[in-house]
Amino acid sequence: MLTTTPMTTTGIFLGTATTISTNHWLMAWIGLETNMLAILMVIAKPKTTRATEATTKYFLMQAIASIMILFSSTTNAWQMGTWDITQLYNKYSSTIMAVALATKLGAAPIHFWLPEVMQGSSLMTALLLSTWQKIAPMTLMYMAAKNMQPVILTTIGLMSMLIGGLGGINQTQLRKTMAYSSINNTGWTLLIMPISPNIAMLNMFIYMNTTIPTFLIMMKSSTKTLRDLTGMWTTSPIFPHMMALLMLSTSGLPPLTGFIPKLMILNELLQQKMVTMATIAALMSLLSLVFYLRITYLSMMLTPPTTSSASMKWRHTNYQPALTSCLIPTALTTLLIAPAIPL
Repeated sequence: MLTTTPMTTTGIFLGTATTISTNHWLMAWIGLETNMLAILMVIAKPKTTRATEATTKYFLMQAIASIMILFSSTTNAWQMGTWDITQLYNKYSSTIMAVALATKLGAAPIHFWLPEVMQGSSLMTALLLSTWQKIAPMTLMYMAAKNMQPVILTTIGLMSMLIGGLGGINQTQLRKTMAYSSINNTGWTLLIMPISPNIAMLNMFIYMNTTIPTFLIMMKSSTKTLRDLTGMWTTSPIFPHMMALLMLSTSGLPPLTGFIPKLMILNELLQQKMVTMATIAALMSLLSLVFYLRITYLSMMLTPPTTSSASMKWRHTNYQPALTSCLIPTALTTLLIAPAIPL
């Protein structure tokens, strides 16, 4: 488990809170920088070569994206006379801003840094990178979505879905697999962002709701590779089953919770007469389903307890983290409330 200093924790939360609560591009940029400087110390904490490499890559990519955000907002203020986030009227500024925020989110084609950074980080840091660190840039994208070019966002979304699905198929490291899963989900979010920003934010929230317990189970069972999945039952007999169901929920299979946003996205695309786009999105979801099913098979259906000679730790100590127990039901069984979601 990762331990951070109070100053680091304050910087992470304060930076994100500043960005999502302001309506001024300069304050939003300051919040992003505060958050970035705090998370850099968290990534570099293990003092290993991989951690140093991950910290350097993360700093360079986030710094480039921050420069693009500052340049885009300054150009828009120069041309339009406003720093308001919701008034990004200059089309060149909006294009640069879309690419910059996509870089912050780890979306394709500037996605290559995310799997390497997550692989070089601890499991808790990887959890922060795939969930909390997406809140601030996604909020900025939500606020400025009406002024961004729909073609650019949908193109980035489709590319992210394709690369996220193909990239995760051949991975044996779970952190890299979850990184490509994050890229794939970001693609779904950006695909629907210019059409219905509310559904895009719902998709991000539900993805975070399924990713957090997945990483918590991996941390509690010390699972980092596909090979480790076959021995997860020795930590707790329920972990393999919950891991499998969480993966199926993340993939978007009914009747699990992850089916809600994908159904809403496809329905909205069909209502907008974008049948071809909806068909492509549905077909691309099959790519990510391949590695989700692979994890499901390895964790739950490959090796029953009687085939392993490992010591059965679960008979002596039962690891049932409270947060995981609270999040798993909402990550699996909230499909019935979908008609009541106000959008």
